[in-house]
Amino acid sequence: MSTLHQLREGLNEAWDTLVDGWQRLYRRAAGAITRFTPGKKAREDEKGAGQEIAVRSAGWGVLAAEVFDDDDQIVVRLEAPGLEKSDFDLEVLDNYLVVRGEKQIERERTEGRYHVTECAYGRFERAIPLPDEVDSSKARANYKSGVLRIELPKAVSRRRRTITVDVH
Repeated sequence: MSTLHQLREGLNEAWDTLVDGWQRLYRRAAGAITRFTPGKKAREDEKGAGQEIAVRSAGWGVLAAEVFDDDDQIVVRLEAPGLEKSDFDLEVLDNYLVVRGEKQIERERTEGRYHVTECAYGRFERAIPLPDEVDSSKARANYKSGVLRIELPKAVSRRRRTITVDVH
């Protein structure tokens, strides 16, 4: 086997490993990446300044979430700082918790030719897969310190039961 052939095989293996790693990273992170679009308030702004800020800050952002599954319920924690309780719309569709909301535009002052906007503003929607069937009519949610916590009781038929078996 020639050195060139060995080098080619080594590069192919390295490339395959890199592609596999990117695919695994994409599968793990794809759910957290959320599209922000200009919100209602920006569209209604008569002066146009809010629209300009909204268009510049619209894009992709991360709403990190954790899903905990225990015997009786599923708990979802979603980091969503800068919102109010009334900014959220929650819905269970199929086996997904759909969280919608809108971050309002806050005007910032501009000095000279510079204007810095560090937050994404606008409407967002995130569908979080649920690991089991839930009873959405008994769901509870609370929002505190930038974290939305949703408790979804499992459907009665899906709750884990412990049984004992006597061995003779």
